[in-house]
Amino acid sequence: MPSIDIKAEVTGKVWKLEAAIGASLAAGDTVMILESMKMEIPVEAPKAGRLAAVTVAEGDSVKEGQVLARLEV
Repeated sequence: MPSIDIKAEVTGKVWKLEAAIGASLAAGDTVMILESMKMEIPVEAPKAGRLAAVTVAEGDSVKEGQVLARLEV
């Protein structure tokens, strides 16, 4: 099954995980929320699919372009 890497668009910290591994997501569903410069930035599923992996945990610091999760489409 093909997969898509979901990457951070900004440098920040993982504030909250919104979806669990195995969850079915629609395009635009929130996977997690990042905190950057005191702003909450949602990370959304780019397409519909199943959340196959999450590579970060709440509280982790992330860099722009870092893979945060993998979506099977």
